[in-house]
Amino acid sequence: MEDIIFREFVPEDHEKAYALWQTIHGFGIRSVDDSYEGVIKFLERNPGCSVVAETADGKVVGTILCGHDGRRASFYHVCVHEDYRRRGIGKQMVVWCMQELKKLKVNKISLVAFKRNELGNNFWHGEGWTEREDLNTYDFVLNEENITKFNK
Repeated sequence: MEDIIFREFVPEDHEKAYALWQTIHGFGIRSVDDSYEGVIKFLERNPGCSVVAETADGKVVGTILCGHDGRRASFYHVCVHEDYRRRGIGKQMVVWCMQELKKLKVNKISLVAFKRNELGNNFWHGEGWTEREDLNTYDFVLNEENITKFNK
């Protein structure tokens, strides 16, 4: 098995990460949030929390954008390239982020997985994450130009 390196997601990773996100079936990419500027803004607000998994030759094969408010964290864009799944990469990225969050004394992590994302939901259930049934999730769009396009 090829060696995978786990390290902080830095601005220079955007192009390769974006290319990965475009390969993920059913993944939604937002026009503003996932642009170079949008991702850099997120990384600057949450230094040291996001991770990439890359091969020895520099191919980005996994990502997690991780942000927090000081108490709770959220995971976004938890992706592993289709050719690299079932090797523990997703789990190792989650652990990497959790370790960084523990250093910051963040107490809880939440994430959103689309109901139709069977692979993702099975992963989170298998890792011991609790599906919340005691709350509803609401969105209010402040920027109508931030359009989500789903990959086929």
